[in-house]
Amino acid sequence: MEENIKQHFRPNEGPFIDQVADWISTASSQYRPVLTVFLNPRQRYIARTMANAADEVKMASAGGWSGAEMQRVLFYPAYYQPTAADFELRVLEVNYPTKFTELHHRQIMGTLIGEGLERSAFGDILGDQGRWQVVVTTAMAKYLQANVNHIGRAKIKWRPVETADVLHPVEDWEALTTTVSSLRLDAVVAAGFNYSRNRAKQLVEHGQVRLNWEEVDRPDEQVVVHDLISVRHGGRIRLDETHGVTRKGKERVSLSVVHA
Repeated sequence: MEENIKQHFRPNEGPFIDQVADWISTASSQYRPVLTVFLNPRQRYIARTMANAADEVKMASAGGWSGAEMQRVLFYPAYYQPTAADFELRVLEVNYPTKFTELHHRQIMGTLIGEGLERSAFGDILGDQGRWQVVVTTAMAKYLQANVNHIGRAKIKWRPVETADVLHPVEDWEALTTTVSSLRLDAVVAAGFNYSRNRAKQLVEHGQVRLNWEEVDRPDEQVVVHDLISVRHGGRIRLDETHGVTRKGKERVSLSVVHA
């Protein structure tokens, strides 16, 4: 199945496809649910495609709140009824001296990565008017509470949050239907933020652009549906749909854009 699936995705997504195949195989052969790390929307799209092609294995996902980008996936036998507890999620709020300190998303992300965590080890970082929460696994919650007591210079404590108190930040995504000369990364960035093609190309080459959370320095990298592009100081772009080629040879696309 993997080789047939791989021809529909990027070559560098091959190892992830192998991992998903292993998760699905384990759920099928051992008749038990298999819980994954946190996956981004592109990865979940691949996982969903493969789960739909698998016999007697279903898939569910959760990320601690209704709009979560990063979510854990559960592959399970058809007879199984998953519950919220199966996803082993906790939400921790950062308790810090708000009168004297201002925290930012990048600081919290940097602290977690600085602890040696992969991006797949934790979920969304939620912020709203100075409050910050992080979605983590049950095991990671215990680790952070015991070992991480500073973000930057700020002394902090991690406070567990009940479901009713989880932040639901609202991002102002704008729908944009437009045409691009191709699905190259620089072309999509230029279209999303109304940049010149040259400016977009330089941003990519200078490491200012991330594709699905990973830095990419190739302007000709091809963007596909469900990809998420982050541009430093610009914002984010999500490719939602492609609508084919126009008479003039351009790709018609639907994007969602949020400005920084």
